[in-house]
Amino acid sequence: MRVAIIGGGASGLFAAAVISEYASVTIFERNEKAGKKIYITGKGRCNFTNLCSTSEFLGSVVNGNKFLFSAINAFPPQKAVDFFEERGLKSVVERGNRVFPLSNKASDVTATLVKTIERNGGKIVYDARVESVDFESGVFVVRHGSKVEEFDKLILATGGKSYPSTGSTGDGYVFAAKMGHNIVEPRPALCPINLVENVSSLQGLSLKNVRATVNFDRKKASEFGEMLFTDRGVSGPIILTLSSLICRAKGKCTLSIDLKPALSYDELDKRILRDFDINKNRNYKNSLDALLPKSLIPYIIDRSGIERDKKVCFVTKEERASLVNLLKNLTFTVDSLEKIDYAIITSGGVDLKQVNPKTMESKLVHGLYIIGELLDVDALTGGFNLHIAWATAYAAAKHLGEGS
Repeated sequence: MRVAIIGGGASGLFAAAVISEYASVTIFERNEKAGKKIYITGKGRCNFTNLCSTSEFLGSVVNGNKFLFSAINAFPPQKAVDFFEERGLKSVVERGNRVFPLSNKASDVTATLVKTIERNGGKIVYDARVESVDFESGVFVVRHGSKVEEFDKLILATGGKSYPSTGSTGDGYVFAAKMGHNIVEPRPALCPINLVENVSSLQGLSLKNVRATVNFDRKKASEFGEMLFTDRGVSGPIILTLSSLICRAKGKCTLSIDLKPALSYDELDKRILRDFDINKNRNYKNSLDALLPKSLIPYIIDRSGIERDKKVCFVTKEERASLVNLLKNLTFTVDSLEKIDYAIITSGGVDLKQVNPKTMESKLVHGLYIIGELLDVDALTGGFNLHIAWATAYAAAKHLGEGS
């Protein structure tokens, strides 16, 4: 049995590492090296799975959790840890059950997979831009450059459209669509959020221990933690999570930030009163130093509607209540998500209704498998998306092995 894999990213490499144990496998990778996107995951450290229960894992899947039920249960996080450790890659578990290579080098994850493939006799063809794939007379025909090759089975593992510099340019959607598959519109996920309001004066400001809430499509979602302002909007861990939750929102979406989530409205009002009492002879613009980051103060003053040069002893109860509400509900209108080029992952992809969730085989073309980010699945940060690549690849490889 000859198996072709289009794409030498996370899912393609993993599938090949397993398949090469029992069949002839060839990866066609358009870059000069494999696993280019793996190198930049986890800030170069590669958070390759999350050591949580399968139910917790599926709870972190934004789109496709029902589809992934079988694959994640067949290849849970512990199996990923064991798989790499059995091949010489030791790991360490950090905050939030995030699993990293003990070496802290993402390159070691890629190297482990490549060495496994090569040791088993698998083949990786680099700088191979596949121009077309066709299913003709029961075989898959792969055309790349001036070459035409035939295979018994084909796995599409080209990734989505995020970070196109790593090779994810959407070719897989073209190949899948040509063979009859519907493509759910690819959208950016785990990315910065652009705002209607001008926040350029806050660019670079990082906020810790805040709560951000999005209201969209009559729903609400909140995250607590760290965020930062960009020239056009907001980013940071909690914002990336919220971006994935709203990437398919259809109506108006708002974002509100509670700058003081540890304090109730009444407690915050009393805190401001104390600060005003200490600064009673100062102007309002000079009274918030102990309450807010210095670079945020001018923005809050402008949005509060209170005169900048007003003595704090003359700030009314109503004005103070307005300030409290602003600090607890600093609200913005979402303009858009950042371009997909800057998204960590892609939401959307091959319609899950057309893929067998247990085997990843196409329901339309026998012998065709679709895995990884090319599928219409995506999850939150924390190692979940890479594990989805491993688990869907394992499902396809296992099924191919049973038929070999």
